[in-house]
Amino acid sequence: MTALSPDPRPQRGINALDATGELLHALVAADAPLLLRDLAAAAGMPPAKAFAHLVSLVKVGLLSRDDAGRFHAGPLSRELGLIALQRLSPIRDAEAEIVALAADTSMTVAAATLGPLGPTVIRLEESSRPQHISLRMGTAMSLVNTAIGRVFAAHLGDDVRANLLQQDGIRLAGVPSTALATRDDSDYRATLSRIREQGFDTALDAPVPGIHSLAAPVFDHTGSVCLVLALIGSAGGFDSAADGPLTRALLAATRRLSWRFGLLEASEAS
Repeated sequence: MTALSPDPRPQRGINALDATGELLHALVAADAPLLLRDLAAAAGMPPAKAFAHLVSLVKVGLLSRDDAGRFHAGPLSRELGLIALQRLSPIRDAEAEIVALAADTSMTVAAATLGPLGPTVIRLEESSRPQHISLRMGTAMSLVNTAIGRVFAAHLGDDVRANLLQQDGIRLAGVPSTALATRDDSDYRATLSRIREQGFDTALDAPVPGIHSLAAPVFDHTGSVCLVLALIGSAGGFDSAADGPLTRALLAATRRLSWRFGLLEASEAS
């Protein structure tokens, strides 16, 4: 076996470090500083045994202990977390989730990011079902007439959104800036507010007749949208209900990714 060949045999570790890992996992799951007795209980460990591990964790900086005796993340944990966040590649790290979502829903999954021309599709996982969808990678999506674009618009600053809207005419199903300048946008603002409140948007028979889509945001550790994922399928077999299986699957996937990218509020769905 060469040095480059993967070793199929299970790797031997250090049992004491495995136990230490249980304490770290328990603290992360609690999402709050914990006293010794509570942290030990959460890790399923006697307090005396847990204390010895915690002393070492504090010593190396992975944990800190406050004046009330509660354990929380230490300086080394924060530094490691920052390194991990800096190395995140949203589309690369979302790949497995995108593939699984397409397989679980039998729908096409599109992932879009905010590019120079606005919301731009950068990944497509085709459905196993035959579908006639004209979407391609590199397609820029309207902020007005597509679910992907509206989800981005709902989470952008007013100035950024206003500037992007001036170029909406160059995007798929876009609205010319002259039309935007003369329309009353109170309905549009209400739509964006609804999207923020419910966490997703739908586009039914639009912009392509016979095609439905559901789109939801993925947030990074700053609370900014880094990706929008969308389920796309033929109208005949597409359940767009807010509490339907497609919506639940999409929101579960975007919340898991948001948690992975550092959004603490999404940790319960991880």
